[in-house]
Amino acid sequence: MGLPVSIHLRGADLRAGEVERAVAAAFAHLQGMDELFSTWQTGSQVSRLRRGELALSECDPLVAESLRLGELARARTGGAFTTCLPDAAGILRFDPTGLVKGWAVDRAAEVLATLPGVSWCVNAGGDVLAGRHRHVPPTGSDAGPWRVGVEDPHDRSRIARVVPIVQGAVATSGTAARGAHLHDPLSGQPVSRPGSTTVVGTDLLWSDIWATALFVGGERARAAFEREAPGWQAFDL
Repeated sequence: MGLPVSIHLRGADLRAGEVERAVAAAFAHLQGMDELFSTWQTGSQVSRLRRGELALSECDPLVAESLRLGELARARTGGAFTTCLPDAAGILRFDPTGLVKGWAVDRAAEVLATLPGVSWCVNAGGDVLAGRHRHVPPTGSDAGPWRVGVEDPHDRSRIARVVPIVQGAVATSGTAARGAHLHDPLSGQPVSRPGSTTVVGTDLLWSDIWATALFVGGERARAAFEREAPGWQAFDL
C-alpha cells in the first residue's frame, strides 16, 4: 500500500513464540492484501482487472467483496465516497485503495486479538486501530489507553490533538501530506482545500471511509455520518 505499518504490543510476556507467530501472521495478511489490491503493483489482481486481463469472477473473492463494500460506502455516505476513481490519464476505473488499508488492518488485527493478556495497536500510515484480548479489562492499569497524535495539517511539525483509545480506530484524511489526491464523486473534481478530518470509531475500515467522505462531502456527508454512525466522533482541523 506504499505506507509504513507498525504493530505495537503491551503485555507480560511479549517474547513468547505465540506472540511472534501472531505478529508475523498479521504482517503476512497485510502483504497478501497488498498483492491483491495494490494499484502500484502491475501484477496485482486489481491491476490486472483494471487492464482487462482478469474477469471479476477470476479474482480472489475478496476483490468482489471490496466492490460490494465500495457500493455500500457510496450509499451510506450519500455519494461522498467512491471506489471509481480517475487513473493517471483521468479515466474513471475501479480503485478500492480508499477502503483497503483500513479493511486490511481490521482483518490482520483479528489474530492479535487472540493473544492472552495482550493489548495492541496497529499504525498504518498514521491511521490507528487498537484493541485487546477479551480478558484484558476495559478499564484500569492493564488497559492504559494508546495515545494517538493527530497531526496539524497547517504545520506538520506539531501535533494538534491527542486522542486516547483503548479499543477502536482513529483515521484522518486531508491534503497536507499528498496534496489534492482526494476525489469528490459529486463534482468530479479533486479536493484542494487545506485542512483535515479525523474520525474516531470502532473499526478502521469505516473510520477511514468516513474521514474521506466528510473531508470531501461537506454538509451532506455530515448529515449521513450523524445518521449512519451514531456515537462516533469526527473533528476538522
